[in-house]
Amino acid sequence: MIESRRQPPLPQVSAGRSGRHALVISSASRLVRSTPLFVLFGLLADAAAVGAAQDATATSAPEADEPEDGAEGFVLPPTAEVAPPLVFLGYIDIGFAAAEGNGTSYPPGDTRLPVDYGVDTFAPAVNTRGDVASTDSPLFNNGFLPRSVNIGSKPSFLINAVTLDARYLPANAPIMVFTRMQLLPRWGGRGKGSETIVLVEQAFGRVTPITGTELFVSAGKFDSVFGIEYLENQSNFRTGITPSLFARYTTGTSVGVKAFYRYQIAPAWSAVSLNTAATNSGNFVESLQPPDASIAGRPVISARLGYELNLPFMQVKLGGSGLLGPRNDQRDRRAKQRMWGLDARLYVAGVSLSGEWLDVKEDLGAIDKETGLGGFPIASHFIAKGFWAQGAYGHRADLGPLSMITAYARYERRKAEFQGFRPLEVSRLTAGLRIDLWDAVIVKAEVLFNQERQGAPKVDNDVVTSSVVYSW
Repeated sequence: MIESRRQPPLPQVSAGRSGRHALVISSASRLVRSTPLFVLFGLLADAAAVGAAQDATATSAPEADEPEDGAEGFVLPPTAEVAPPLVFLGYIDIGFAAAEGNGTSYPPGDTRLPVDYGVDTFAPAVNTRGDVASTDSPLFNNGFLPRSVNIGSKPSFLINAVTLDARYLPANAPIMVFTRMQLLPRWGGRGKGSETIVLVEQAFGRVTPITGTELFVSAGKFDSVFGIEYLENQSNFRTGITPSLFARYTTGTSVGVKAFYRYQIAPAWSAVSLNTAATNSGNFVESLQPPDASIAGRPVISARLGYELNLPFMQVKLGGSGLLGPRNDQRDRRAKQRMWGLDARLYVAGVSLSGEWLDVKEDLGAIDKETGLGGFPIASHFIAKGFWAQGAYGHRADLGPLSMITAYARYERRKAEFQGFRPLEVSRLTAGLRIDLWDAVIVKAEVLFNQERQGAPKVDNDVVTSSVVYSW
């Protein structure tokens, strides 16, 4: 989630009625409505940018029901304007992308099997969902795969996502009901033809049991609570276009129950928060672990403990996250998945710096494996660790339709290993430009430089991609 350049004081309370449609408490930065930017194709080495975020009247309601940005759950001032009980919101994300090579990370002539264990299949991403240009290979894979737009090396226009949100806030009860439906028009590849995937990305009800507190209890399908990258899950919230190499582990939505509590320490301009959840699949994306039913039969527990310092001229946020439970791509409840991570953000004078460090472990599971892409034979033992760091600088233009220009760059490095296979180390440098127009359009352009550092043959898999997001 992108925060504004001006950081208001902490203690005052001002809330709107919706997830991300509330005015931020003084402790949080005011969100700027996501609008398009045209993207810079070139390497912006020192660029830093957290671009324009959503305004209090933002398009997308609460992917994260915790008020990470100060957007939820505060007492409504007597003079505040009250929104209608039922509101429909959404956006469309239209892109154009081109990938090097054949659109995959598979090197020519590599016969190691399974092919997805020898490379990073998530590297040539083309959109905010993390879909890649291609995963097509004539050789056997074992289902450690992202979803694909199946364009290979052919430059193509894409409809990345059509998103419809509905939010209901009854006037006489402290509850909110929220749903997010996504339509993903896709070509299935040779022999499959056109197909559209329909996803229930979120569907939850939330209760505020104690009036005037930042305590929220939710049940249903909702965003991750792990780390910070899930705050940018949607195209109209993300500074750039593509997610990090670690988003596959931390940004998946899942079904379960969640509780969030934040306590403000006004004299110290600070707040502490706890966000915890029990869900079917933890925070892996649905192409790796199905979120809509518990295959292992026991929930995955995840939590984040956060601290924030909110000064008038600067904001600092720190957090630590953990996850433990059975891996939900197989049926043996003794096969665990474990994650822990650290995150940090700094906002000052138009500059935003953010990053995460992550450690992931999955035990060897039952013989068969079930993912969002189908059934596969082996739930292999797996470990991964690494980090991403992003810098962005946003300049308010206020020139007619042009409201903001944001330049950004992100660097990440990931080490991973499947038991019995050679360890992999890859890195990526991403750079781009974002332009916000009016209050409903964002234009972005981005280039991804992928590098195989160890364990995987070098391959041409860099990507140039762009996106125009129209919100309502």
